[in-house]
Amino acid sequence: MSPLAFQILGPLQVHGPDGPLRLPPGRQEVILAALLLETNRVVSTNHLVDLIWEDNPPETARTQVQICVSRLRKLLAGADGEVSITTRPPGYVLHTDAGNVDAALFTSLVLRARRLRERGEPDQAVRLLRDAVTLWQGDCLSGLDSGPLANKARQLDEERLTAVELRIQLELELGRYDGLVGELQRLTREHPLREKLRGQLIQALYWSGRQAEALEAFRTARRFLAEELGLEPSPELRELESAILAGRLLAPAAPAPVRVPEDRAEEETAGTEPEEDSEPAAAPPPPEPVRQDAVPHQLPAAVADFVADAGRLAALEEALTGRPGRTTVGLAAITGKPGTGKSTLAVHVAHMLSETGFPDGQLYCDLRGTTGTPATPEEVLGRFLRALGIPGQLIPESLDERAEMYRTRLASRRVLVVLDDAAGEGQVLPLLPGSRGCAVLVTGRARLTALPGAHRVELDVLPEDRALELLARIVGRERVAGEAAAAEALVRTVGRLPLALRIVAARLAARPHWTLASMVQRLANERHRLDELAHGEMTMRASLSLTYEGLAPEDRRLLRLLSMAQAPTLPSWLAGALLDDRRPFPSDLMEPLVDVQMLDVAGVERTGGFRYRFHEIIRVYAREQLAAHHTPEARQEALARMAGGWMHLAQQAHRKVYGGDFTVLHGDAPRWEPPASYTDEVLADPLAWLDAEQASLCGMVEHTADAGLHDLSWDLATSLVTLFEVRGHYDLWEQTHLSALAAVRKAGNLRGTAAIRASLGSLYMSRNQFDTARQALNSALDVFQALDEPMGEALCRRDMALIARTSGDDPAALELYRRSLADFDRAGDVVGRAIVLTQSAHVRMRQGEIAEAQRQLDEALDIYEGVGYTGGRARTLRRVGQLLLEQGRSDLAVLTFTEVLELCRDSGDVIGEGHLLRDLGHAFVVMGRPDRARDFYDRAVTAREGVMDFSGGALARLDLARLLDAEPGRSRELLVPAVEVFRERRMGRELAEAERLLATGC
Repeated sequence: MSPLAFQILGPLQVHGPDGPLRLPPGRQEVILAALLLETNRVVSTNHLVDLIWEDNPPETARTQVQICVSRLRKLLAGADGEVSITTRPPGYVLHTDAGNVDAALFTSLVLRARRLRERGEPDQAVRLLRDAVTLWQGDCLSGLDSGPLANKARQLDEERLTAVELRIQLELELGRYDGLVGELQRLTREHPLREKLRGQLIQALYWSGRQAEALEAFRTARRFLAEELGLEPSPELRELESAILAGRLLAPAAPAPVRVPEDRAEEETAGTEPEEDSEPAAAPPPPEPVRQDAVPHQLPAAVADFVADAGRLAALEEALTGRPGRTTVGLAAITGKPGTGKSTLAVHVAHMLSETGFPDGQLYCDLRGTTGTPATPEEVLGRFLRALGIPGQLIPESLDERAEMYRTRLASRRVLVVLDDAAGEGQVLPLLPGSRGCAVLVTGRARLTALPGAHRVELDVLPEDRALELLARIVGRERVAGEAAAAEALVRTVGRLPLALRIVAARLAARPHWTLASMVQRLANERHRLDELAHGEMTMRASLSLTYEGLAPEDRRLLRLLSMAQAPTLPSWLAGALLDDRRPFPSDLMEPLVDVQMLDVAGVERTGGFRYRFHEIIRVYAREQLAAHHTPEARQEALARMAGGWMHLAQQAHRKVYGGDFTVLHGDAPRWEPPASYTDEVLADPLAWLDAEQASLCGMVEHTADAGLHDLSWDLATSLVTLFEVRGHYDLWEQTHLSALAAVRKAGNLRGTAAIRASLGSLYMSRNQFDTARQALNSALDVFQALDEPMGEALCRRDMALIARTSGDDPAALELYRRSLADFDRAGDVVGRAIVLTQSAHVRMRQGEIAEAQRQLDEALDIYEGVGYTGGRARTLRRVGQLLLEQGRSDLAVLTFTEVLELCRDSGDVIGEGHLLRDLGHAFVVMGRPDRARDFYDRAVTAREGVMDFSGGALARLDLARLLDAEPGRSRELLVPAVEVFRERRMGRELAEAERLLATGC
């Protein structure tokens, strides 16, 4: 990865195409650092002066800042990426993509990680947090001499440590205790005062089975705090010690989604949209002379229960009123999706500033931008000129002349102009005054990015605390407090959208006998939700319809079809699939919906393309329109294309992992291929893509099953085993397959039924449910034989051989492996052949046929290296390590196991990692190193049970108990739960040995 254009997380560095650019030390460094800390935001000249001179700036300070900025502009012409420094009163703005600045990228990654944690996706959150911390090259802005900047840098340094603590907390919740101990020991040495890190170290040690060390870590913390600060440890640390001593410090369950405040600025206002309150056109006034003293007061009434955000109000006030010496008209644009309270905020700010900021009047016009007949600039200027005292007979006809008269009339006045519901910049630009004493406040659903010098506020839904505050103000605090859980559910049901919340709150206020819980129940049915979101003239459907009807026909069609997608976020290629449009950049189809905020941009993919998402109420509205405008046949065809796109990508991911279409059956349903360049980029790391899209892919299996697209459903489900097997997602494996099984059975699809049954057989075998697995595999094999499907027969016989091998029936296993090899050869599947050779070699080793086992492993390795299947190579190398151990070559076996362990960790193969830890334990037993063996067995228990693989954990417990014959208490602690697992899973040999050890050792 090439370095970012700007790096401040460490020494300040600027990179150009040919390497680092030399930045003169001193003032230019300070100014550039200050601008980078506020990328794409105004930094005032006064602030820059204070940074450089602090207490005693010279008279030429502002001039010297201008000179430094001029030199920086020349220097940055050679930087990577598009970058510019522009003058914007009261200072300067450094414009560049946020992805070019490591600090901005760090903040973005941490924010995305927090959102992933909220959604219950901790693995991905951990990866993003690791990526975020690797951006740091030292302390922020190290080596820069500026006290005020140092304070900001320390704040970023603190955010880095907070991100590290969050990542460690997530990994603790994921059960990765032993791998964190060394890191936490280093961090607590480097940051001895951070008690959170010390608490995490104590937890990691304890949950890794190192109770004594955990208690010692607490005592170390207590001594340090007492000696250095004269303080006792925090209550949290003391509670950890008590829990350890009482034996009640339980390992955390898998993390559940949590509600945390959004890190980015969010909408903090509420109210009705202006469309319902638009002012009727006034009748033309009778002829009269020009009134020089006309002071217009056209603002609509402000909303009494407005929920304010002081910071946002202050920023808008500064943008509109400015500071002394401002030379341009104040301009602010408020944008956001329907119902976020744009008009309410604008009217509130206008009333707030009317007396002190703009005593010469306030002009207001609803521009009707979301209607079919938006107001023309000529019409608005005519209204404004009449309000400013110009008789109708004197108002010119042409737009240019009206605009000149309007600017002249406002030239010496301080007037605030509120332009509500703008369709776009072209409607607004002729309405801008020329006087610096005036200001313009614009609202719109389009983003209005071309308004020059505008301060932009993009509203989103309310944070939960302010949503509850708004509800309490309307229906009463006692009522909300009395039904706190229902109030929270109500806020979530309407998606924290201010207009929707005001509507339900108004209905509740009008019906004091209704409970909040009853309103939640009324909103629970999605089909009738928009019917419930209506009260008087306030209707959510009407607000959304204004934007919807303003879209082009093809954009409306796409919005409707996108509502079928059940994924949490939507990749851009979905638009191409739903419209059957094969353009190379399908995001172009999405952007018109983003412009009017019917879709949100949810993130950026590794390809650089964007991902999108619906607000839930907008999705409900789009589904209403879908049902009204599309026949069931048309919806089915679009769904088939969408599912065909997911199927194509999943199949390509499988091919990249296995080196081809090996060891899997596919159906005949048509695929829909996203652009080839997109597919190549997004599948550069196929397992990472499968991980990232897990929710979407599993949801599509169930969606297609429910819709009767049975061939796509079973094909996609079995293709996802590539992910389920490596990551140990056994529950998802079963859930998707049972959905697909119901669909293929209902359709009478024999091949699909057999494929799903065979795959379920593999799942049950992974869970050591051998009787259930055998039944599923036998029923699938019967069908495959009747259909003469060699691939299906090969897969069934391979897994049946594995069951025989696990049960100790080596002759039956070898015969089944022989027949499975013939089936794979008949199907032309070389990877399937290599898998059978690797598994068969293990039986050969047990039989003492070392030479034959070696030959089979060598052939399997040749195949894997030929097709580039890393996972298969790792599994075969593991068997090579076991063969080396059999041959007495223990040192080489340990090296081999260690190599394979790293391969497993690199690929995220948690199941394989547990196997290798146990193998290393075996190796150290053979080498006479029980201390090392015990450590690896301990880690194997943690790894296997951490992913709910209790049979694997029980085997490692049995291994560990054999080493602990001198510690009967510890042996019993290990063996009692293992016996229960062996008995439940009918693992006879292991059960007998565990019971024998219990009888002799306790």
